[in-house]
Amino acid sequence: MVAAVAAVRVAAAEAELALLAYGDAVAGCERCALAATRTQVVFGSGAPDADLMFVGEAPGFHEDRQGVPFVGAAGQLLSKLLAGVGLSRDEVYIANVIKCRPPGNRDPQPGEIEACESHLFKQIELIRPKLVATLGNFATKLLSGKPDGITRVHGVPQEVSLGGNRVLLFPIFHPAAALYTPRMLEVLEADFRRIPELLGTAGRQTAAQAPPPQAPVQAVAETATQLGLF
Repeated sequence: MVAAVAAVRVAAAEAELALLAYGDAVAGCERCALAATRTQVVFGSGAPDADLMFVGEAPGFHEDRQGVPFVGAAGQLLSKLLAGVGLSRDEVYIANVIKCRPPGNRDPQPGEIEACESHLFKQIELIRPKLVATLGNFATKLLSGKPDGITRVHGVPQEVSLGGNRVLLFPIFHPAAALYTPRMLEVLEADFRRIPELLGTAGRQTAAQAPPPQAPVQAVAETATQLGLF
């Protein structure tokens, strides 16, 4: 038992060092034109051996300045949602698909996504999370490899292969949705309440076993979609 615990700690330490080293390497990335307009690369933050990883789209103004993902209003709501299910940011890992802020918070361009997505897949490979929660339409489509939008698939876990590992993908609306459409907060809270259960069953539950979305969100989501959130 002691040897097993020691082995786990050594593996965790090695993973942390590898993630830090990769973050240092990515800090100087110049694969796309965003390198010329960013303040700094926003690599990610949280536990390097987290069982739960959140993936958003791209850094915004505050993230670009501070170098940490989800530190604005949407990030504050994310922290509250985590606290509601007994988790903190220190226990999870948070990253974006795009590591540099697009000018004016515009949508990432195809070339920028192609240049940057391998950084995310490497993070997933090193962290080896059990559950990856995608926040919003963009991250969900990229990591699922399917065209289905977030309104259709939110709250429905699916097994996928990411970074060479089998993980449970859990699509969730972006927290910003609740900032613009208050009724969306109930949908977010309902999906977050499933996270502890999914963490305990990750690797065993399949998409076929997953229940359909709990809340009737079509009308609410249409309003948010018009705001360009999904």
